[in-house]
Amino acid sequence: MKEFVEYILQFGSLNQQQIDLITKKGTELKLGKDEYFSEAGKIAKQVGFILEGIVRVCYYNNKGEEITKYFIEENNLVCDLESFESEIPSTAYVQAVTEGRLIVFSKKDWQELFNTIIGWDAIVHKVISKALLQKVERRSPLVAEDATTRYLKFLEIYPTVVNRVPLSYIASYLGITQQSLSRIRKNIR
Repeated sequence: MKEFVEYILQFGSLNQQQIDLITKKGTELKLGKDEYFSEAGKIAKQVGFILEGIVRVCYYNNKGEEITKYFIEENNLVCDLESFESEIPSTAYVQAVTEGRLIVFSKKDWQELFNTIIGWDAIVHKVISKALLQKVERRSPLVAEDATTRYLKFLEIYPTVVNRVPLSYIASYLGITQQSLSRIRKNIR
């Protein structure tokens, strides 16, 4: 839990009483490899903070192909925000790529933090803004580049992810086949 508190304190200040409340509301969740944190078609019911492991956000296109939108690694929040806040079914899956440990907050407990801690909304807004900016920065350079450049950018953006996730997920993220990815990796060694 101290990792989550340290993370949150980057975005605003909290007193000890507020920190104690946050600590009381969060519970630890172990997520097995390939388990879902949230699923398409269901309403997201919790906010998580990744202590250990990597999750990916993915969906199926109209051809039934699995597409990885992005990866989320340690020391980041994970939540299908639109589904969670609007209580609408999610359009994506949030799946553990590795075994993981998270601190999770139920909708009720998350809402209680909003209602009790003055300034919590501002802190959460800053966290969400940073995450959205990071998402755009990570996707934008990949759009117009060739496959090799996209892979090299991926290595830059996700330096700790590349050796921890299946190549099929990386290929999906880059919008190329696994065979193409293998060729690119062989050529740049």
